Amino acid sequence: MGKKQTVGFWDMQFITSSISTMLVLILLGMVVFFVLSAHNLSVYVRENINFSVLLSEDMRETEILHFQKMLNKERFVKGTVYISKEQALREQSEAMGSDPKEFLGYNPFTASIEIKLNSAYANSDSIRWIEKAIKKNKHVTEIVYPQELMDAVNANIKKISIVLLGLAALLTLVSFALINNTIRLTIYSKRFLIHTMKLVGASWGFIRRPFLVRNFWVGVISGAMADAVLIGSAYMLVRYEPELISVITSEVLLCMAVAVFLFGIAITYLCAYFSINRYLRMRASTLYYI
Repeated sequence: MGKKQTVGFWDMQFITSSISTMLVLILLGMVVFFVLSAHNLSVYVRENINFSVLLSEDMRETEILHFQKMLNKERFVKGTVYISKEQALREQSEAMGSDPKEFLGYNPFTASIEIKLNSAYANSDSIRWIEKAIKKNKHVTEIVYPQELMDAVNANIKKISIVLLGLAALLTLVSFALINNTIRLTIYSKRFLIHTMKLVGASWGFIRRPFLVRNFWVGVISGAMADAVLIGSAYMLVRYEPELISVITSEVLLCMAVAVFLFGIAITYLCAYFSINRYLRMRASTLYYI
């Protein structure tokens, strides 16, 4: 009789504990999500910085296409796009709203190859030797890339990564404290029952078991609910902005879901274990003054 009333699963305390734990896990999951996504975001930003190789007028189109194929084989190249003189003129005319050829009398633009670098090479040190390697071709007149933008992106990514890791560590501690307090309050209300079971000769393991099982299931249910909310929110983000699919990948969502689920189980189980042991060690007289 006492056992069912005490540790019955679907009572109000169980539901309240599951919901409060779920809310904390959602906050923790959001930080885990941002930490994991930060790497993908940095890769996405770096790989979308264009690196323009301007070519001389006397280079034939067949030579340009051959040169482009050679560049595509380089380990630092993610992809290339050939832009002819005519295409460059069209694009600039559309952007400016007027045709430069009309008042200059000639096409001022040259053919070029736009390179997207692999993210590992999108930094100042790598750019220097890449520039030297590409300029070995005598038809390359100039290499243009946004140096300041690249440096700013790399510096900001480092700062954001440090902030996110610090926030993750802080929120992990806060999450532990909040969940621990929720579980301690639940077990606190059963402290006299725990003492009564000790008086009738029940072993510590026997007394602990129903509380641990109950809080294990609190962790399972709250972790599953938190994962459902987080994955559902990520899905809505991708539907709203499809380009985010390169940042919010299935690997990120899987790692986040597993981390939240396992953390939910581990934290509720461990907090219950230590809280119960605290009351098991107490004398009867102490129970009235806590």
